Amino acid sequence: MPRRATKIVATLGPACSEPALLEQMLRAGVNVVRLNFSHGQAQDHIERARLVREVSKRVGREVAIMADLQGPKIRVGKFAEGRVSLQPGQKFVMDAARTELGDIDAVGLDYKALPREVKSGDVLLLNDGLIVIVVDAVKGDAIHTTVRLGGELSNNKGINKQGGGLAAAALTAKDMEDIRTAMSFEADYVAVSFPKSATDMEMARQLCNVSAGENGHKPGLIAKIERAEAIPHLEEILLASDGIMVARGDLAVEVGNAAVPALQKRMIKMAREYDKVVITATQMMESMISNPVPTRAEVSDVANAVLDGTDAVMLSGETAAGKYPLETVIEMAKICHAAEANEDFVLEADFTGKTFQRIDQSIAMGALFTAHHLGAKAIVAMTDSGSTPLWMSRHLIQLPIYALTSKVATQRRMTLYRNVRPLFMDTSADRDTALAEVEGNLKERGLVQKGDIYAITCGEPMGAPGGTNMLKICQVS
Repeated sequence: MPRRATKIVATLGPACSEPALLEQMLRAGVNVVRLNFSHGQAQDHIERARLVREVSKRVGREVAIMADLQGPKIRVGKFAEGRVSLQPGQKFVMDAARTELGDIDAVGLDYKALPREVKSGDVLLLNDGLIVIVVDAVKGDAIHTTVRLGGELSNNKGINKQGGGLAAAALTAKDMEDIRTAMSFEADYVAVSFPKSATDMEMARQLCNVSAGENGHKPGLIAKIERAEAIPHLEEILLASDGIMVARGDLAVEVGNAAVPALQKRMIKMAREYDKVVITATQMMESMISNPVPTRAEVSDVANAVLDGTDAVMLSGETAAGKYPLETVIEMAKICHAAEANEDFVLEADFTGKTFQRIDQSIAMGALFTAHHLGAKAIVAMTDSGSTPLWMSRHLIQLPIYALTSKVATQRRMTLYRNVRPLFMDTSADRDTALAEVEGNLKERGLVQKGDIYAITCGEPMGAPGGTNMLKICQVS
């Protein structure tokens, strides 16, 4: 498998839960497995997490597990016949007090606060914007509307307000329970749905820390940017998170499809500038749910995200419920590899006008610059926390970054970092002995050979977090 910088996140679901198929997918290039907490029970996720760890061990490569929280259910209720067909111009009522099943005229609401959050003239979008209704009036718990754009509406489909403005809290009681479940199997990342501010992310972090209890596990937190209200607060959300997900589905419904491509580029750029990871998601290879090959538009979509510098591209229904989960991973890996081969980068431009306050960050930047200009074969970072490889990965460079750590949790977390290959290695506490062990390990894996030049960073004393203070240029003997 050729070296690939961009990582692949794949959602685990009924279509790919067989151990043999999951193993093939990991071998084909999956770096992070997403567990979607919108579906299934706690025990289902615990068993799937165990499956991922077992298969990962068989493949001989750690992958990260990302627990993706459901978030608030802003949805219609259920229909007596499972679905109705709404026609343009017809009247339709959504009633928070309704207890009977819905029909062609009215339906109940899962989100009981909706009547207090909309007014006459508001535009509501149902089922990912495929159905558009306009609010005529709110009478008590009943929202009276006129259908502007009709279509088939089935049970529990989502509701968005055009332009945003719904007040539902990002973390529900279910999410809090799901965080406890995720911490029980030490999920490496937790993705928070619909955050509107830094406060939402800070609360999620506190819940993770409390739920982790005595084991002290600290997952990376990913903010899913899918609300219009999140856009003006991107900076504060980024600072409170370890990364963001460009969740283009709900975001497009709220801000409009046309606004999303520019927002995607802005979010990727901003995340890299703030030393955070970024995942680009939603409908990347959607046609492969039912077709064995992607459309040319999908190929361009994935390639453009790669060229923008995303850390990872994500598959949802394509792997969870599609007919071709393995083929989708193979195709996505090929697209990423081809796009990376045509990256245009000027490393020096990244450093112009920049100052570094920390010694370890300066060492990371020095390693990039020196290795690039020396024509080195690789950059090697001995790391405890993963910070040094993260900083290195924020800059596009055509050199592999090998991150060696003695902590499995750090190794798994680094699987999401662009262009970083995390390797487990428990080295000696003596610096010179450790450096010799590292070179021997790299040679044994076939990553370097006699005569190759590589840059290596580490800290003295060895093993101290945040202690990277040494850069050495080595030639393999």
